[in-house]
Amino acid sequence: MRVIALVVGPLVWCAALLVRHLGVETAGLTAAERARFDAEPFAAPEQLAAYAHQPGLVTAGYALFALASILLCATVIVFAREIGGRLALVGAAAFVASLFARLYFSGVDLTAFELVDRMGLEQATSFVMGSYVDLSYGLWRLPVTASAGSIAGAVLLAVAGWRAKKLGIVRCSLLLSFGWVFMGVLKETTLVTVLHGGVAAVVLFGWRVAWPGGRSRRC
Repeated sequence: MRVIALVVGPLVWCAALLVRHLGVETAGLTAAERARFDAEPFAAPEQLAAYAHQPGLVTAGYALFALASILLCATVIVFAREIGGRLALVGAAAFVASLFARLYFSGVDLTAFELVDRMGLEQATSFVMGSYVDLSYGLWRLPVTASAGSIAGAVLLAVAGWRAKKLGIVRCSLLLSFGWVFMGVLKETTLVTVLHGGVAAVVLFGWRVAWPGGRSRRC
């Protein structure tokens, strides 16, 4: 179970980020459309346009992202238990809270895609952007508050791992990179995100499988 928790979640997470990136890149958006979307302050219009052009792949990316958020709960908990100590458990709790927030955002993402199917791209985009702040913050701002646990949890886990001599500079850096992946509704996934969020997670937690007893602080 330990190996499954530390391997499957990060692999699905990395795959989700990659597929989300490919969903936009292969959507066939014109140069003019890309220039217009680049000028937008939010990535949501481009994500909705990509869905309209490439619904299957875009849906797959977002679905894998939701699945990864569930699987990573076990990953983070196992990781924290292996580090040990109260600080690591607090960090894990904060990070898991951010994963719950991602599931809320996934629900809003799906609703936005359904609006594209039912109302058309232009009307759906207008509605989503007109309500974007409220949709992103959620009821009583609970989702957006919980989402901060991604960064806070990664910091606490890194500090706990360093103090316990279970994590070195490299793995602490990977952990912080993993925790810094975007939060919110209809966010853009770039190739950089795939590397610093997806590949970093696979290496970070896979390292724990390869060397379960930990290494020196040099790593």
